[in-house]
Amino acid sequence: MLFDLDGTLIHTAPDLVGALNDMRREDGHDPLSVEALAPYCSYGGRGLLGRGYGLTPDDPGYREAYDRFIAAYRGRMTQNSRPYDGIRELVARLGTAGRAWGVVTNKVEALAVPLIEFTAFDPAPDAVIGGDTAGVSKPDPAPILLACERMGVDPANCVYVGDSDRDIVAGRAAEMPTIAAGYGYIPVDDDIAAWRADAVVDTPAELWEAIVRLQPDQPIRRI
Repeated sequence: MLFDLDGTLIHTAPDLVGALNDMRREDGHDPLSVEALAPYCSYGGRGLLGRGYGLTPDDPGYREAYDRFIAAYRGRMTQNSRPYDGIRELVARLGTAGRAWGVVTNKVEALAVPLIEFTAFDPAPDAVIGGDTAGVSKPDPAPILLACERMGVDPANCVYVGDSDRDIVAGRAAEMPTIAAGYGYIPVDDDIAAWRADAVVDTPAELWEAIVRLQPDQPIRRI
């Protein structure tokens, strides 16, 4: 069982947006609301700097702004971020069923690992793959395949859950069933049905049923 991190496993928007607002206050701008910016948190610093400053990676000053954002986020990333309601219980259920689980995110490993460690899931994930761990990031399937290798599971016997089209594209390319997390950080103009996930859930409480439905005979146990 594999999960995206931001917007799927953990509600990280309060600290991601908080880091952007720390910058805006320093620069004499009013803060922006978490609700308005949460849909762009799936794109990390790039998405937030685009909405908060109108910057793109090709703009002069983008790299300096991005480095400022990462420094601000690193200093507060565990302040208000919490697992979505029901996720701890789901992880515990996976553990009881003997199913390996892991995280595959485009957040760099140096940020993803401390956040997961702080969250202290029980059981802890069997693998945490960041956006830089495999040398490429989603939608390339390599990070997902690396996670399966580290967990000791066959990709065909795994399921990937994410809240963006990149997640679903990567999961499908890895030839595993996919679940779209409709409760995550999805821009209002994004058509989740167009992602062609094998299942869509509106709340974390629906995940277990969707997992079992997609893998009824192969419980994703370690091999």
